[in-house]
Amino acid sequence: MKNILVTGFGRIIEDVKIITLDRPHRKNAIGKNMIKELQDVINELKKLDARAVVVHSAIENVFSAGADLHERLEMNENEVVAFVTLLRETFTQLEELKMPTIACINGTALGGGLELALACDLRIARKEAKMGLPETNLAIIPGAGGTQRLSRLIGTAKAKELIFLGKILDGRRAADIGLVNEFVEGDVFEKGLLIGPIAIRAAKAAIAEAANVDINTGLKIEGHCYEKTVPTEDRLEGLKSFQESRSPQYTGK
Repeated sequence: MKNILVTGFGRIIEDVKIITLDRPHRKNAIGKNMIKELQDVINELKKLDARAVVVHSAIENVFSAGADLHERLEMNENEVVAFVTLLRETFTQLEELKMPTIACINGTALGGGLELALACDLRIARKEAKMGLPETNLAIIPGAGGTQRLSRLIGTAKAKELIFLGKILDGRRAADIGLVNEFVEGDVFEKGLLIGPIAIRAAKAAIAEAANVDINTGLKIEGHCYEKTVPTEDRLEGLKSFQESRSPQYTGK
């Protein structure tokens, strides 16, 4: 039985791809089979022209409980290091997808589960969701990108506080410190499907490609990415909808 399902959503089947985590007996804990499935999914997504990817859970009140500690108990030291390395590399591949990625955090997201969400471009959480990196309580540290992505996202001081103390935050507090982009009272999945036009992909490329270059090089990258949006149907639809005082109907073309 598969732990990860992929479906399409939208007027065109490739509009938005939905990755559904579905391992209820382990609360979506990430084990060997699950990470292999996620790798396969990411490799397929690299070939597609989807407008966006939404990651969500099929389990009520649970996004992912983190690494599968039942499997971890059966691993020797070398196997643990190899698995965590694979996990880190897989999340980096998710982060590097050309389309925007959105994590819909409907409940518990701890350890590797939160690290999965951190590898996405945007995070939307239910107010009642519980998020944290409590690995230090198990005498280890976040090893799938948590120490790096969290500190870059919310700042070094706050990241140290959350990781050193193993703090758990709800959706409202997570939004306050910038861990998630928004918290909602209702359905995070529906909120995550409200994806903008093809220009978001160009914006993601401009930000990612210019992250570690000087400002002048970054501006050239921005200009190149902007030029890619000019001949699109979405750009013309945006102008037309403005002229007609209506909401745009983007197709991702």
